[in-house]
Amino acid sequence: MRFMLRFASFLALVAGVLVASVDAIQSVSASQPVLTPLATALAAGGPSTTALVQSLERPHAGIAMLDPLIRWSLQQPAFVFLFLIALMLWMIGYKRPPVAGRFSV
Repeated sequence: MRFMLRFASFLALVAGVLVASVDAIQSVSASQPVLTPLATALAAGGPSTTALVQSLERPHAGIAMLDPLIRWSLQQPAFVFLFLIALMLWMIGYKRPPVAGRFSV
């Protein structure tokens, strides 16, 4: 299980670095900061992810309290969101090394 979490963290980190690199290239060519929102980055994945983004942007009856949070997160820079996901997955899958000599005098 830890391996799967660390592998998912690695994939999220790679995706975040790729999105950050594309944003950096676009920022240099435009001579101003360009940050790709998460909704745009997800929609670039194809028709299924476009449908997912559109369904997330619609109001939900069951989870109406989370709608502002979902909309806010879809507007944030994609690389920041992916880096946070990578960090959280890594922290969940982290295994602390054993402490040698903890009780020795």
